[in-house]
Amino acid sequence: MREILIFGHKNPDTDSICSAISLAKLKEMTEIIAKPCRLGEISKETEFVLNRFNIATPELLKEVEPKREVILVDHNEFPQSVDGIKEARIIQVVDHHKFGNFETSEPVKINADIVGCSCTIIYDLYKQEGVVPPKEIAGLLMSAILSDTLLFKSPTCTQKDIKAVEELSKIAEIENFNEYGMEMLIAGTSLADKTSEEILSMDGKEFEMNGRKMSISQVNTVDVKSVLERATELEKVMTEMNSKNGYELSILIITDIVKAGSNIFVVGNPELIEKAFNVKLVDKTAWLEGVVSRKKQVVPFLMEVY
Repeated sequence: MREILIFGHKNPDTDSICSAISLAKLKEMTEIIAKPCRLGEISKETEFVLNRFNIATPELLKEVEPKREVILVDHNEFPQSVDGIKEARIIQVVDHHKFGNFETSEPVKINADIVGCSCTIIYDLYKQEGVVPPKEIAGLLMSAILSDTLLFKSPTCTQKDIKAVEELSKIAEIENFNEYGMEMLIAGTSLADKTSEEILSMDGKEFEMNGRKMSISQVNTVDVKSVLERATELEKVMTEMNSKNGYELSILIITDIVKAGSNIFVVGNPELIEKAFNVKLVDKTAWLEGVVSRKKQVVPFLMEVY
């Protein structure tokens, strides 16, 4: 029997990587052969987490062959997945996002919940199997939840996420998870050595709404100003992205993890953005007070105006 491949979305974030590793470990502990993979380069934040808990970076997967058994974590939309996914045999999906562009030829096991992080669902799967995650895996699960919920500040955060972190921090032997979480987020916020292309691809996702395509990227930082100072260069790259991929617009959400809000930088169709968020763009940008979640505070509003 060939091993099952487990992977998150392209341009993986911490949840995407930690979900794949943690679920593969659970499969192994329940005597199922599985291998975690990644669909892109890991971020500095994810690198910090993997180093902290002494876990190897998953192997890069560029495409999957037809009929190969796979499990999707932290995503379900095919444009966000690996090349060849439509011909693969998807046997399970673990996700906390909306479902779209998802169709399979046979029944699929789906583990989905309205929580702030896929790793919260995976921790539930450990409990369902009556298995306690090893110390280092508990650390990955905890880190991903803290990352995806921005230390519980995101509106996507639920009591279930908070309880999971409280329990996992004890297993991982992390005395102060708030202090650890801030250290982790700050470790991933430096963008000084990143090109504009890298900033837009670090956590960029393609969406299709009513037949119209767009790109929505997000970065977390403590220095929004330095990112906006690169506006000319960013605009050039985003214009090229729109032309190459047929996007109606490209959006960069620059989230301030201290102020718990975001500057939105937009190239293409400004009227749509102004209508969706009731703002006036100045030099293609506007401040969105309290907006930190692409999934819950950006995508639904765009879907509504579309």
